[in-house]
Amino acid sequence: MSNAFFNVPTPINEPVKSYAPGSPERADLKAHLKAYKSQHMDVAMIIDGKEVKTGDLKPMNPPHDHQHVLGHYHLGTAEHVQLAIDAALRAKESWENTSWNHRAAVFLKCAELLAGPYRQKFNAATMLAQSKNCYQAEIDAACELIDFFRFNAEFMTQIYKEQPQSAPGVWNRLEHRPLEGFVFAITPFNFTSICANLCAAPAMMGNVVVWKPADTQIYSAKVIMDLFKEAGLPDGVINLVLVDGPEAGKVVFEHPEFAGLHFTGSTNVFQNLWQTIGNNISKYNSYPRIVGETGGKDYILAHPTANAQQVAVGMARGAFEFQGQKCSAASRAYVPASMWEEVKEKLVEDVNSMKMGDVEDFTNFINAVIDEKSFDKIAKYIDDAKADKGVEVIAGGTHDKSVGYFVAPTVLRVDDPKYTTMCEEIFGPVLTVYVYEDDKFEETIQILDESSPYALTGALFATDRLVIEKAAKRLRHTAGNFYINDKPTGAVVGQQPFGGGRASGTNDKAGAPMNLLRWVSPRTIKETFVTPTEYRYAFLEEE
Repeated sequence: MSNAFFNVPTPINEPVKSYAPGSPERADLKAHLKAYKSQHMDVAMIIDGKEVKTGDLKPMNPPHDHQHVLGHYHLGTAEHVQLAIDAALRAKESWENTSWNHRAAVFLKCAELLAGPYRQKFNAATMLAQSKNCYQAEIDAACELIDFFRFNAEFMTQIYKEQPQSAPGVWNRLEHRPLEGFVFAITPFNFTSICANLCAAPAMMGNVVVWKPADTQIYSAKVIMDLFKEAGLPDGVINLVLVDGPEAGKVVFEHPEFAGLHFTGSTNVFQNLWQTIGNNISKYNSYPRIVGETGGKDYILAHPTANAQQVAVGMARGAFEFQGQKCSAASRAYVPASMWEEVKEKLVEDVNSMKMGDVEDFTNFINAVIDEKSFDKIAKYIDDAKADKGVEVIAGGTHDKSVGYFVAPTVLRVDDPKYTTMCEEIFGPVLTVYVYEDDKFEETIQILDESSPYALTGALFATDRLVIEKAAKRLRHTAGNFYINDKPTGAVVGQQPFGGGRASGTNDKAGAPMNLLRWVSPRTIKETFVTPTEYRYAFLEEE
């Protein structure tokens, strides 16, 4: 038996490949795209390591070419959720008693496989099924997920190493036990890395997981499960169920061994799940851990001392990368009147130069939004704005779903800082700008703070250091990830732990030890080497 204190390999952030013309990664990715698009993928549930097929087939279509069928997945029922829970609980004892270094090794191997032979599999699947361009897929499905695997192993050792002090004759120890029961992971469509990490983070800490991905992410979920399998994750530790959310919830949230929820998705859904858990609290063997990252109405605030060109680029990149379908995407901006014309000129120039179309054309910056429901919602916001006299369409404003769900990157300027699109989450390529008078900066901060229930990300552009300090303090509770002179997107694992407060979630910071701590229950152990044999203390003795 080993008696060493192991150090995991020192994590470094995975370098992002350029995919420039003539590069080997570009050729490799294009070959994978062609191969994946030409084949028909049959996606089964994975329960206890085995494929489970129902024959109730649902199509998987690229959002940018919705008539094409990438394959079908097998829709499950509540019965399959129960089977997944049973499989997870059977695997629990063996997995939680597996040495931490062997649990870490599974996910460190995932990182190496993903950095190598799985890289373009993940990128191609994400591009086709979620309509991401090659660069957005690379930073998400490859680099961020590799970082999650590597850094979480390091964070786990940091947690385990932190130990209490011991008095003479006593040895105090602290261990971090997996939760009692199973963790339920509910994951979104927009980030492949989030989907895998919401399962992998609790599993690395010794938990077992039942995973329900969004329907529009199932194509990529299949590749994630393939990766876990090849890396040696034991059967039953992570179980994939393809079931409608309410049907899954009926089983999961009634089960006495439900131990935790790891969620990324809409605020309304998360609040409803929290309420359900609360109503069922007396049914559970322990108080479930609830971790959620939900919506955002993320902002850019420019001060009159800011650089107008930098503000414009921050708005263009922050709002329109991946069609604005990032929880962190800039959705509202506050720009001083003195620089608006310069910002507008650069912003419109940039937006009008953005090509839109199929992901297989690498010159396209903009691709499709995820599905028809999303398209219709975004289109209505745009059409309503175009009909409003208090709104000016600065750029874009068009949409077409005849071939794919394409919405042109749209910039609106509003007279009312509390106009609908300045306050409500749209989750699409729509940026609304309010132009304020230069001497109204303080009042604008107050308006910004009051306009949205969310507090995920925000960006301040300014060059005056006193302004930066004062505004950063004033905006303290408006964003869990706050950026100074940069766009409000692009958090990097190990560098900017991610999460927000207010209606944006529990702020448990994926990409940091804080998140992993939610998936363990500490136990303090005190061992006394010479045990007392007399109850009396010295103060009881007579003079």
